[in-house]
Amino acid sequence: MRIVARLKSGETPGDRIMKIDHAGEHEAVSIYRAQRLVARWRAPAMLDEIEEFSAHETRHRALFARQLAIRGKARCRSYHLCGLGGTMLGLMTGLMGARAIAATTVAIESVVTAHLEAQLTAIGSTDREATAAIRDIIAEEQEHLHRSEQALGTARRLDRLMLRIVSLSTETVIWLGMRL
Repeated sequence: MRIVARLKSGETPGDRIMKIDHAGEHEAVSIYRAQRLVARWRAPAMLDEIEEFSAHETRHRALFARQLAIRGKARCRSYHLCGLGGTMLGLMTGLMGARAIAATTVAIESVVTAHLEAQLTAIGSTDREATAAIRDIIAEEQEHLHRSEQALGTARRLDRLMLRIVSLSTETVIWLGMRL
């Protein structure tokens, strides 16, 4: 997987990674916000976990926003697209209920944790601030994955379909973010 596809003039790989990760965290915040709206009716038992995960993602987004501010870089051009896509995905999966919410988190966090690990390998020690920011969030992203895997249990046919669709969508959003 190529981590940084295209750099703009004056942009480092760490800059580009911070932009992509910031947009991705915005999408995660948007997903949880939308899921929370409908989970009150469809999956009330998940509200506390959605709130907790949302708080983590909000902190992650702020961490990457600080990195962009320090670097004097604008956010990724995919930022609003990620927010819109996240809201739509969150509403749809929230309406589908608890299994869909858990499957969505499993799919996204599986892709995201692999992507973050690849980013760490790609930038190594060339950008200590970017590396520190990624390391700061990775444990929470892995926690989201493991807890959602437990909540989902054995994946059923519909769950497996959702896992594939959401994983592919997440990979596509990351690919686009690297190119916009």
